[in-house]
Amino acid sequence: MKLIIRFFSIILLLLFIPIKSSWGQTHLDWSYNLSIYEVNTRQFTSDGTFDAFSTHLDRLQDMGVGILWFMPVHPIGEQNRLGSMGSFYSVKDYLDVSSDYGTLSDFKDLVDEIHARDMYVIIDWVPNHTSWDNVLTTEHPEWYTKDSDGNFVPPAGTNWTDVIDLDYEQQGLREYMIDALKFWVDSAGVDGFRFDAVDYLPDDFMAQMTDSLKKHKPDILLLAEGADEKYHDLGFDMNYAWDLYGFGGGILKNIADRTANASILASYAAGEKTAYESDELRMYFISNHDENSWHGTTFELFGTASDAFTILTNTIHGMPLVYNGEEANLNKRLEFFEKDLIPWGSYSKSILFERLFKLRKENPALWSGDPENYYSRILTSDNSNIFAYYRSKNEDAVLVLLNLSTSQKTFTMLGNAYFGSWKNIFTNDTTSYQETTEFTLPAWGYRVFESVETTGTYLENERITDFVLEQNYPNPFNPTTTIKYQVPSFSKVKLSVYDMLGRNVATLVDQNQNAGHYQINFNAEALPSGIYMYQLNFGEQSLTRKMMLVK
Repeated sequence: MKLIIRFFSIILLLLFIPIKSSWGQTHLDWSYNLSIYEVNTRQFTSDGTFDAFSTHLDRLQDMGVGILWFMPVHPIGEQNRLGSMGSFYSVKDYLDVSSDYGTLSDFKDLVDEIHARDMYVIIDWVPNHTSWDNVLTTEHPEWYTKDSDGNFVPPAGTNWTDVIDLDYEQQGLREYMIDALKFWVDSAGVDGFRFDAVDYLPDDFMAQMTDSLKKHKPDILLLAEGADEKYHDLGFDMNYAWDLYGFGGGILKNIADRTANASILASYAAGEKTAYESDELRMYFISNHDENSWHGTTFELFGTASDAFTILTNTIHGMPLVYNGEEANLNKRLEFFEKDLIPWGSYSKSILFERLFKLRKENPALWSGDPENYYSRILTSDNSNIFAYYRSKNEDAVLVLLNLSTSQKTFTMLGNAYFGSWKNIFTNDTTSYQETTEFTLPAWGYRVFESVETTGTYLENERITDFVLEQNYPNPFNPTTTIKYQVPSFSKVKLSVYDMLGRNVATLVDQNQNAGHYQINFNAEALPSGIYMYQLNFGEQSLTRKMMLVK
């Protein structure tokens, strides 16, 4: 009888709770705590193939990589080729892969291997131009921009002599390009795209393209290479923070050169918060394929400031990018048009990235798309040199201290945001900080802390009066999610999960608990996709919420 009553109670509850359909999913359902790792297949291994790259997957998984971005995998044009091997961005056929890397079947197998390790794949897409010998030049020459004599031409205002410009006034080209993108979603299972040279594309086509792709795959991730705010309005999920660092310039380069300081960086970060909504992501980085090959390695550009800037770009709001080889302390400009193997060595920076990726994955204070965990600067006794900031979500918090100068600095922090106990993520040492605490950091030094776990502990200075069951996060989820709740006094507490037939599929808590805040991780790996209810019983009271498992 109780089972029947519970079943109908859940059905009635569902009538008053809007259910999020699969059409409402976004990439944030899976990308909210991940970082991007850029793969240059040609330079990654001596063989330069998909199969050879796959031998690194376990290492990358152990390092905590979440999203693998592959530079263009397509065949490279031969006509007017630059260098002996040509540019990755001179595409000869949008529907195939370069034989230098393997076969389309090899790439599909690689994507499957990546997905099996709970990582995701986006591929580079070059919509603005093709090689001179792309298959479309004979099949649809009318899709290209031409000069007054009817000849193909490179994109206007560039020196890209190995490629020719596409004409998006042609409706057939628009349809072809969108269908080609869907081909890679359907046939290879890619999770998104990085779009090259979007500044050269017409806005109306970009809006048409992103809308069509999101209807086709609602949780797709679309990254625009451009820096303009408009790209989010046009349907892209993330754009480049070129103004922080790009083309050999930007704020980070100026700080390294001592023509800018921590106060200027703070102004930039405040502008980011004003310009972008929480789900309008920015990609932050200190290197990528363009920067490395054309403007210099991180050591050439930043010198001993490189690690401090790595900390910044991995903990400030947005999503961080790591270029292949950074974990091996890459201090070499990789040739763009030739075979030039990454000197892997001992992967000396792997631990740095492993700790940062782990922090991002596990600490909600750094999760993307949350309007509550945006960065807040902490003022110090040396604001021009010290950049300190704090990000928090409920009881979870991250504290970052950066000395953006060429000499050792001793300082104190103002306010009380940093009061309490913190664990250094690199040493695992735990320290309590108070108002009079002094900090000393070497030149370009840093510390990264996360708040010490206090979940389930009664807080003497906080009077908890409400019985609360929060919405799980993420939701929808696959296969793990976090459930938080609070109880106002000592009592028997039970937290259970039910399916739509009212059957108990998991009991997460069943014990006496003190007043306090609690957090439970629920793993639904053994359950099928569907809607589930979780119910919290506290004494004679109960609260129920719904959640969606999508596999």
